[in-house]
Amino acid sequence: MHSLGTPVLLSFAIVTVVFLSVVSSDPDPLQDFCIADLTAGVNITGFPCKNPALVTVDDFVYSGLVPSANISSIDRAGAIFGTVQRFPGLNTLGLSVARLDIDVGGIIVPHVHPRASELVYVERGSVYAAVVSSTGRLFAKVIRRGEVMIVPRGLLHWQMSTGGSRAKLIVTLNSQFPGIQFIARSMFGPQVPDEVLQKTFFLDKETIARVRSKF
Repeated sequence: MHSLGTPVLLSFAIVTVVFLSVVSSDPDPLQDFCIADLTAGVNITGFPCKNPALVTVDDFVYSGLVPSANISSIDRAGAIFGTVQRFPGLNTLGLSVARLDIDVGGIIVPHVHPRASELVYVERGSVYAAVVSSTGRLFAKVIRRGEVMIVPRGLLHWQMSTGGSRAKLIVTLNSQFPGIQFIARSMFGPQVPDEVLQKTFFLDKETIARVRSKF
């Protein structure tokens, strides 16, 4: 019994460790809170902790999502992020928050978060929300006020206004450093050679130049 039980327990322990490492985006905190000391440099687990004696209730509150986001861009949409750099109370907690405002006809353009899954809550209006899997399968639906959609970590996604009024979304992400990469802006930025874009999107140089000018 002992010789059989030990390998089973060892296997279970290994599987548990692997599972936790997969589902946890950021390391677990080792204290009740660790308000970020933004004057110090960031390390592998986040920022060093502010002196606990100097922590106040204001460190646990973020008012940055109260005003509307700027929607004057060509996309007619904007975002306000509450990451650890703006909301130091998130330090070591593996969380970020954002507010998305999308005008009529606007879009939060296709992008990915390399280090976080995302939960999208529609507070006002309606949006055509979509996720594209790594196999190219599209999961898309119009979601309305009160509905929630999940975006798995690292997958391409977007939200586009569908109603006759401005939409407001509240987003939470399971990393204090979720990262964001906009696909079109990354590909048509100045660093990507024209030849790569021609072979990838089957575009001529004139079209590529016109698209680049938008960014």
